[in-house]
Amino acid sequence: MVEPFADLLKESAIFINRDALSPHFMPDHLLFRDKQIASIVKALTPSLKGERGRNLFIYGKTGTGKTSSVKYVIEEVKKLATVKAKISYINCRIYNSRYRVLSKIISDHLPNYAKRGYGLVDIYERLMSWIEEDGKVLIVVLDEIDIVKDLDDLIYTMTRANSDIKTGGITIVGVSNKISFKEDLDPRSLSTLYETELVFPPYNSNELLAILQQRSALGIKPNIVEPAALNLAAAIAARESGDARFALKIISRAAEYADEKKLTKISAKDVEEASKSAEEEIAYELVSTLPEHQKLVIYAIALLTLQGGRYKKLMEGGETYLFSGEVYDKYSAISNGLSKEPKSSRWYRKYISDLQMQGLINTYESGKGIRGHTKLIKLAYSPEKIKFTVEKGLFKEEEAAAKEEEKGE
Repeated sequence: MVEPFADLLKESAIFINRDALSPHFMPDHLLFRDKQIASIVKALTPSLKGERGRNLFIYGKTGTGKTSSVKYVIEEVKKLATVKAKISYINCRIYNSRYRVLSKIISDHLPNYAKRGYGLVDIYERLMSWIEEDGKVLIVVLDEIDIVKDLDDLIYTMTRANSDIKTGGITIVGVSNKISFKEDLDPRSLSTLYETELVFPPYNSNELLAILQQRSALGIKPNIVEPAALNLAAAIAARESGDARFALKIISRAAEYADEKKLTKISAKDVEEASKSAEEEIAYELVSTLPEHQKLVIYAIALLTLQGGRYKKLMEGGETYLFSGEVYDKYSAISNGLSKEPKSSRWYRKYISDLQMQGLINTYESGKGIRGHTKLIKLAYSPEKIKFTVEKGLFKEEEAAAKEEEKGE
């Protein structure tokens, strides 16, 4: 065997199971989420009995265990013999339009029909018929629901379906990082929701430490990770909004570095080094999953940063700060160029606030030397990487949307 491949394929001196450090890994017990899991089960119980229950909306910042808890409940439900409901779990990062969501549901439960490539109306009517066949309840879990581009249409279609169905029904479980996402919905969609809400709090430092200890024991060989390293990773993640995903990524990255360098221990210094690249990686992942118009706003900021703004704050090393107004103008021009209606300045200000809250940009109120009173904006990460991340997803989405439009007609 060629030597480089032999090195790659030999047994790791660090890892037992790399997957155990992934945020997608499902341990036998989810720590500190028993209360939330019980609330999900309680909310879904009427639907599981075949009755029309209330829709459920689950909120919480990234890395607070929302998806893991929902998936845990789904797996437990599958073990029950008497359930009178069918479940579709849908990742809205991938299935980000009404057509894609309905097609995924059909693919989950009527795969032969799904292969025929029907349009939106045909898919909807077939779905209604399938539910009415035996009066079943369909539970649709929409993870990262706020990413769906035509969310108003999707919610209105799914909630109004209950009026068209004679027996059975549809229950929506929406999962979102943003508790305010419903503010974007049309009043007609909001009026049909009839929902229960559940908020997941961030993990504190002690909880994150326990999670890291649990996962490290499953994923890394004994006596490799120093206690100080786990403590530091937990503290860093607690400082960054209590994100368990971030904590796990830090330890995973530190373990990878240790493996590459053939180290026998993972120290606090290794964790400190790993946290920087882990933070950047999560930031670019976050950008790729932003709602469409937030994505266009940060794209405008990246382009203007690369071009140079109108104002340089020279006393801070010549870093580029952008006028809020010039960012809005650039965002509007990009939207128009993509045949999209730019949102109003009121919505734009909300997007800027959301991007700042997520740590992707920094904003400052203008001081002396600038005429009038305005907000200055600075990108928190590499503009080249932000530009690449947005473009990579944006043009694929445009192409896919055009194809879906043809199918839906």
